[in-house]
Amino acid sequence: MRILLFTGKGGVGKSTVAAGTAALAAAGGHRTLVLSTDAAHSLADAFATPVGAEPTRIAEGLYAQQVDAQLRFEQSWADIQRYLLRVLEVAGVDPVAAAELTVIPGAEEVLALLELRLHAVSDEWDVIVVDCAPTAETLRLLALPEALGWYMQRVLPVERRVVKALRPVLSRAAGVPMPEDTVFDAVERLYAELEEVRALLSGPEASVRLVMTPESVVLAEARRSYTTLSLFGYRVDGVVANRIFPGADGDDWRSGWVAAQDVVLAEAAASFPGLRLWRSVYRAAEPVGVEALIDLAREVYDDTDPLATPTQDGPFRIVRTSRGAVLSLRLPGVTRADVDLGRNGDELVVTVGSYRRLLTLPAGLTRHRVTGARVQDGELQVRMEDGTS
Repeated sequence: MRILLFTGKGGVGKSTVAAGTAALAAAGGHRTLVLSTDAAHSLADAFATPVGAEPTRIAEGLYAQQVDAQLRFEQSWADIQRYLLRVLEVAGVDPVAAAELTVIPGAEEVLALLELRLHAVSDEWDVIVVDCAPTAETLRLLALPEALGWYMQRVLPVERRVVKALRPVLSRAAGVPMPEDTVFDAVERLYAELEEVRALLSGPEASVRLVMTPESVVLAEARRSYTTLSLFGYRVDGVVANRIFPGADGDDWRSGWVAAQDVVLAEAAASFPGLRLWRSVYRAAEPVGVEALIDLAREVYDDTDPLATPTQDGPFRIVRTSRGAVLSLRLPGVTRADVDLGRNGDELVVTVGSYRRLLTLPAGLTRHRVTGARVQDGELQVRMEDGTS
């Protein structure tokens, strides 16, 4: 099964490109689902047909779904929410306000990703195309499972044992109800599902495509997204430059735009070495409906296979040496000054800008020490050697 994720700055046309890619895949005979995790939900507009909370047939072999995040929220968060409501009730919080406070920011978008897991294990699809939220939201979502891992592995087991042993005492002392086993079970279940999503999306059959328009500000965000996606272990296999003005003769206004876009497109080609840079010309009419979307996708991908799996390795790899190993993490576009590296027990802490990743070391390297690190050609290389040698 092939999984393709499309993201980009809001307003660049990622939903249209995602819908077109899905329509082209279905036209090629693949059982295809295009899934929107973007709260804005533009798939129905792109296909010019209603799209429901369950897979909706659009054409032969093509289905679309705009995830009912509220339903998934109620299914996955109900036990946790009930406990939080009890705590807030004891604290005297108004019930309506309490209901609002128990919905964590971004929860609906996170839980929408869980729908992907259900479809991936169903064996009903050959291709799943995901129309993600705009870039910043997508990056936060994709970083969440690994960030939760630290809490789940270190804090939750201890917290669960302490609460279980001391629940009566803690309840009387704190004056609020302590969480039952069902609450801990719900947290563990939610984490396990999100971890499955992370494994799916960082696996060899999944990749991310960045959609951009030829504008300097948009290109800058796409470059940062490429770096951050690589930091968290996700493969980016291409960039779609959308809404390019045709180069034919025109008035001074359009000629100015063509010249400005040419400069940005040249910068984009240099910014993403090794990645395909697909192009989509600004059309005279908005591409709406299956046939128009297929025409758009055929132009974008030209003579390339839109479903080709990435040939490069994942961003993170380990090469064994005679004295230890070299850990390499692809971080395109960064210099040594952009990266902060630390060690915390059996984890390497890698920080790039405002994003931080905790890389858990394999068991065979936990007793090794870091003996050197460098950034070379957009790749962080960390040398580790056996501390007993």
